[in-house]
Amino acid sequence: MSQDHIDRLLRPDIAALEAYTPILPVDVLARRLGLPASKIVKLDANENPYGCSLRVQEALASFDRYHLYPDPNQGALREALAHYTGAPPDRILPGAGSDELIDLLIMAFVSPGDEVIICPPTFGMYKTRTEVFGGRVVSVPRAAGFAIDPEAIAAAVTPRTKLIFLASPNNPTGNPVSRQHIVRLLGLGPIVVVDEAYFEFYGQTVVPLVSEFDHLVVLRTFSKWAGLAGLRLGYGIFPAGIIKHLWKIKQPYNVNVAAQVAALATLEDRAAVEATLRRIKTERGRLYRQLRKLLLLQPYDSEANFLLCKVRLGEAKALKEALEAQGIFIRHYSSPDLRDYVRISVGRPEDTDALLAALLTYTARALPASADPAR
Repeated sequence: MSQDHIDRLLRPDIAALEAYTPILPVDVLARRLGLPASKIVKLDANENPYGCSLRVQEALASFDRYHLYPDPNQGALREALAHYTGAPPDRILPGAGSDELIDLLIMAFVSPGDEVIICPPTFGMYKTRTEVFGGRVVSVPRAAGFAIDPEAIAAAVTPRTKLIFLASPNNPTGNPVSRQHIVRLLGLGPIVVVDEAYFEFYGQTVVPLVSEFDHLVVLRTFSKWAGLAGLRLGYGIFPAGIIKHLWKIKQPYNVNVAAQVAALATLEDRAAVEATLRRIKTERGRLYRQLRKLLLLQPYDSEANFLLCKVRLGEAKALKEALEAQGIFIRHYSSPDLRDYVRISVGRPEDTDALLAALLTYTARALPASADPAR
């Protein structure tokens, strides 16, 4: 069967879709460069550099029922999440990463041609998944300093607008959305989805508002703060009128046994995980201060576990490639609004040291001989 025949069968909108670019794992990157995995400095995916807690590892090693299907209702996990978030367990729905919950919301509410508002630059999956399900993406660019523009969003709302996606703190810019702005947008009518993937690094939430508004959704994940990115576990807090429909369309066993075991162990080991969070936030401050001393980059304030930086000398892509050749991986974007920027995840102190040394060398090569690479 020819490719032409397959292409004729394929949905035209899928054929035209631009694929989301995921981040590769350490072992793949190491093989590509011919380096041992221990030499890779991975600062491109906002992962927790310390991994999960020891209690999680022990729980996964001692669990003996991997041959059985998981609880489709995730009862124990939802009870634990209720204690953690303060939301009732019947308003909590876990998913295979918050990505699955994004899919469920779009599937439930967006018919072909319906509109979803996003505020770029932001998390790319909002756009990609809307287009996969036949929705129309309406992009409302951010204002100066990457703040959202509530009045521009209000002007973009039409009778076909179903969802407004807001990440707070936003990825890749690191800035939060104020509660005042979220309440303003709730007055517009569409469902407002606040993605709090980086809540634990920020500490402020709009979860209490879910009980007040029947069209506010809050999404969270265990990928970043808990070091469980590889197990794919997220959850959402939903109004009653929304969650009842999502239960109808989710896969019965959408959250695997290992992810549920790991999440429960994480929530039982909060002291250890919070100690790791403090280390990351402390290192975020050090990384920000050190980057500001360089002529090369202009870092932006961040409430997440990464820093967005504008590249002030040369091209951002060239910087990314130069660091990659040394085994140091940061994120660069091809979109026009971020072409001159890189995103750097917060790693361990030794990761920061390796990055700074490489940046100093790169800056010295990019500057005239008489210039000082550090201010």
